[in-house]
Amino acid sequence: MQKLFYLLFIMLVYSCSQSAKDPADKKSFSEAEEKSAIMKTIEDETTCFYQRDFECWKTHFVHDSYAFQAWNNEDGTFSAKAGWDEVSKNVAAYIKDNPVEKGGSSHPLVVRRNMIVKFFSENLAYLAWDQYNSYENDSKYFYSKDQRIMEKINGKWKIANVSSYWDYRNLIPAEQLSSL
Repeated sequence: MQKLFYLLFIMLVYSCSQSAKDPADKKSFSEAEEKSAIMKTIEDETTCFYQRDFECWKTHFVHDSYAFQAWNNEDGTFSAKAGWDEVSKNVAAYIKDNPVEKGGSSHPLVVRRNMIVKFFSENLAYLAWDQYNSYENDSKYFYSKDQRIMEKINGKWKIANVSSYWDYRNLIPAEQLSSL
């Protein structure tokens, strides 16, 4: 019995010493670094979408049943899809039905402001911001209110939820953008 006690005691001490080392061995979580990585994913996804590159676009999204996409349309309707299969079908159809010139972009300049970032864990984050999307040779911008839920999968940030609501009626002249 005493041998068993000593064996358990040694195992406990060894286990504690190993777990005490783990935090020092781990890279500490940096919200600034993670936000930068998230913004890179968001910027790349936006570029791919506006260039109508479906293969590029889908690399930035979560491919699971909880993926979600929602936006309003210029005619007053909206599109909301849940699950990767529905999201990808909807975006593929949108890209096909709304082409741009090869190498072109529907909105080559995008300005993001008033960024809100909330990390719920090291692998889950919420973002919301004001976005200005260029139009007509960059002389005017559409305003949109955007939101994303981001999930870190295998070390890379992916979009789990995208919601983007545009004001199609009130274009903003480029010269007013700096005062907003």
